[in-house]
Amino acid sequence: MATIFTIPGSLRSGSSNHNILKFLGTLVPDGINYTIYDSLATIPPFDPGLDNDTTPQPVAELHRLITNADAIIICTPEYAFGVPGQLKNALDWLVSSGTLVDKPVALITASSSGEYAHPSLLRTLGALSANVIEEACLLVPFIRARIQDGVLDDELKEQLESAFESLLKAL
Repeated sequence: MATIFTIPGSLRSGSSNHNILKFLGTLVPDGINYTIYDSLATIPPFDPGLDNDTTPQPVAELHRLITNADAIIICTPEYAFGVPGQLKNALDWLVSSGTLVDKPVALITASSSGEYAHPSLLRTLGALSANVIEEACLLVPFIRARIQDGVLDDELKEQLESAFESLLKAL
């Protein structure tokens, strides 16, 4: 069974990013396991001195989950014109592990703007040697106007369906 592992860049469970990942979960065909990671807040600050055989347990668990996944979706807001700190911190822990090397990745940046975080994350994913599936990546500005009471507008649904289909093809 294939596994798609998703990482929301927002720590708030009811965020727009969580709503997008929940919507994508409704599109998953039979035979694919789909998981939304909810432990980003447990990842300790990156410390190169601990990035070894005694990696902190939450980091080791993140490595295991990514290693066992067949594809990754990151859905994140932009905070203060940049990548949310906790997401960037988690990605920093992945540098030496090689867990994202050649792994198919979709990046969805859904925020007020997103124009700074999206390219920054693409560069970070490149440094991690992830296989970023360009057709599965979306920059969704003005996200609060696109989701009302947890319901995505039709255009956003279509964009997400197309991006998700591109990721599925990469599997």
